[in-house]
Amino acid sequence: MPNIILIGMPGSGKSTIGVLLAKELGYEFIDTDLLIQRLHQAKLAEIIEKEGNEGFLRIENEVCRSLKADYAVIATGGSAVYSPEAMAHLKKLGRIIYLHVELEKLKKRLQDIKARGVVLPQGMALEDIYRERKVLYERYADLTIAEENDTLEESVARVLEAMC
Repeated sequence: MPNIILIGMPGSGKSTIGVLLAKELGYEFIDTDLLIQRLHQAKLAEIIEKEGNEGFLRIENEVCRSLKADYAVIATGGSAVYSPEAMAHLKKLGRIIYLHVELEKLKKRLQDIKARGVVLPQGMALEDIYRERKVLYERYADLTIAEENDTLEESVARVLEAMC
């Protein structure tokens, strides 16, 4: 089975499901947000505040484009889809799975989107970036897993089933 790359909105479960998938498969787990934080020794929100949205997107693009992995589950930041170069590189690394969560569920999961370190252009709300990004997630995904009322284990099982 190739590398598995998870894309989706903040709060869609990419990191949580990714860790469980990696354990199930005996794969390495890579979280690009954590790589960015380690590289800059700051939280995502602090990096965005210091570098601005465009600066952060450049950083995210560089980190995603430089990834090398075998037998890994890779959880990307929600804004990775803004970089065609990064997404082309990720596509070469493995299968891209979009973890789709309905907007209303995301609203319940995300309390303080700014503190979480989400690229949020001036004047845009969660609903706006959801609509904007959904199109990109669908464009780049090899598979889409619609998370309904699944438990974490059910979501992991659905991803594994879809991969086979």
